[in-house]
Amino acid sequence: MRGVRARRWRRVASQVGRSVTVWVVSTLTMLVLAGILPDFRLQSPTGDSATRIAVTAAFGAGAFGVLSAVVWPLLVRLFLLVPTLVLGLLVFFLNGALLLLALRLNPAERGDAAPETAVVVAAVMSAVASATGGALAVRDDDAYRRRLYRLADRRRRGGPVGPATPGTVFLQLDGVGHDVLLTAVRDGLMPTIARWLGHGDHSGRGVRPTHRLTPWRTDWSSQTGASQLGILHGSNHDVPAFRWYEKDRGEVMVCNRPTSAVELQHRAVAQAGHGGLLAVDGASRGNLFSGGAEEQALVLSIATRRRSRETRSRAGYFAYFSDPANAVRTAMSFLAEVGREIGQSTRTRIREERPRVGRGGLYPLVRAFATVVERDVVVAAVMGDMLAGRTAVYADLVAYDEVAHHSGPTSRDAAKVLQRLDRSLALIENVAEHAPRPYRIVVLSDHGQSPGETFRTRYGLTLGDLVRAGCGLPVSRKAERTHSGAEARAAVRAALRRPGKEGREQYRPARDSEPIVLASGNLGLVSFPDVHHRMSKEEMDARHPALLTTLANHPGVGFLLVRSEEHGGVVLGPFGTEIPLEQLDENPGPLADFGPGAVEAVRRTHSFPHTADIMVNSWYDPAEGEVLAFEEQIGSHGGLGGAQAKPFLLSPLALSAPPEDIAGAERVHQVLRGWLDEAGGPQVPLQKAEEKAA
Repeated sequence: MRGVRARRWRRVASQVGRSVTVWVVSTLTMLVLAGILPDFRLQSPTGDSATRIAVTAAFGAGAFGVLSAVVWPLLVRLFLLVPTLVLGLLVFFLNGALLLLALRLNPAERGDAAPETAVVVAAVMSAVASATGGALAVRDDDAYRRRLYRLADRRRRGGPVGPATPGTVFLQLDGVGHDVLLTAVRDGLMPTIARWLGHGDHSGRGVRPTHRLTPWRTDWSSQTGASQLGILHGSNHDVPAFRWYEKDRGEVMVCNRPTSAVELQHRAVAQAGHGGLLAVDGASRGNLFSGGAEEQALVLSIATRRRSRETRSRAGYFAYFSDPANAVRTAMSFLAEVGREIGQSTRTRIREERPRVGRGGLYPLVRAFATVVERDVVVAAVMGDMLAGRTAVYADLVAYDEVAHHSGPTSRDAAKVLQRLDRSLALIENVAEHAPRPYRIVVLSDHGQSPGETFRTRYGLTLGDLVRAGCGLPVSRKAERTHSGAEARAAVRAALRRPGKEGREQYRPARDSEPIVLASGNLGLVSFPDVHHRMSKEEMDARHPALLTTLANHPGVGFLLVRSEEHGGVVLGPFGTEIPLEQLDENPGPLADFGPGAVEAVRRTHSFPHTADIMVNSWYDPAEGEVLAFEEQIGSHGGLGGAQAKPFLLSPLALSAPPEDIAGAERVHQVLRGWLDEAGGPQVPLQKAEEKAA
């Protein structure tokens, strides 16, 4: 009993000592800033003694610390409905307001600062206090654990001791391909993963591996919407692309649109017959879909639901921003990342690097949000889940995917992001040592990325322009003058048996028959909205006799998938190639270059109710691994071809080895669910799932 009391008093004394030290350092920081900044003073206008100035600084630092601990969390709650980017900018002004209030509380009324100076002083003091507190707590496990607890809003504070069965954390590194991961490990960019795989530590000495690395193949739609829906909910049936047109509903579905995400999740739950991978004691962080988790933060599929304590999507970052030091650090990192992106994009323009896409407008802010704010908040939420002893956690870190789209999957910009993601993994691994139960950390990706210039850059027109030209519809003069546009017009004239002539074509189909052309990376989808069923090849040839020939023979197109009244589904390629799906095993035709699994992926997509009238997969160079994106991306994914279809699964050796040939996100779901079962984790209850689906 005496030993327990002694340890308790030592902890109290240690905490008091750290608080006093932070207070002293903050006081000294305030004195230094008062000597540097002209609009910040700690004395009366007539001057004061050094002792009185020090007392003023000490009082101001103490008052600012108390206000930060007490008032700041309340302010953050008030601003939960403010968009995240706006909140990041408000952090500085709110912190400055607290400092001004702290100075006003001084009975001697000797401290004062201009509002803009108060913002700077508050930011510096918060950063110094955070760094000092963190440094003092490095060797104190209990203090470090308490500090981590403050990062998350836990619902089980003071609960029972965690169970002995291990929990599982699934960390999704969005867009990181299997080969990119291996290259990063080899180049020393990701030492944490290198250690897990037994590739040696920083000194070059070998270490015993704790994890195994397994590649898997995506579906034809190699993008987060299809992959994550299949992984979390066990079904991605009828998700042909990232965006597609549904004729029966007259609506374009987009996987990262909140209303579409809600509908897709509802369909997946109904199709799979259960709530999802996280339906029992699970947490979903930063994902498109909930996975059936009760605890959710920054989950897109709940963004349109009525706000409540359980469904408020922004509540996930309350716990993180409730610490003003975290808020200031993240806000400063946000601004630094904006500057970094502007500098990097300027460098690529000056050097005239190719391929290159535009990176102006709001993109620097979007990148900074993905690489800083989303990462910090999601990592903090995962740490809170682990310290709360939650059984299953699935989190998506989107930083690499966002940067690789615009900088390239093997660029220096993307490599820097991988380094920072590895540090996040190391932090989560460290937190596992302080959790109330053992944890197994599984790292996986939802797809990779394939490099290559855009379709428009190479040919001077978009896929939409090419489709319109093939239909005989007017296109821009710039597109008309390209080689591809001229060939398309010639094909239309030949199909209509019209003589060649200069100027615009006179043929004009009815306006309501104009096609809807959508792009998902290097996968294009063409739909005719006035036809309420999936058009057949025969119908399209009768209406637009040059369209399919124009697309299939274009050098930027790899193959087409269309429905045939005679053969069912057929794959079209150049020079009149037409192969029924049932014959692809013997003669894969244009699919041969796309690697194993391409035939099965195309057949499965053909069976979907909402597959487009024409599915267009871009050209693919097997030697260089390059594709041509129909979007403005030099690192793309969404179709077949190259690294985009080869993500990875990094699993602890304590779990059973996954199959060698994992094909499709639904199969990954089965593997992950099996691992939860092995660890005594949640058995997804069908009855509860059916109730949720209803």
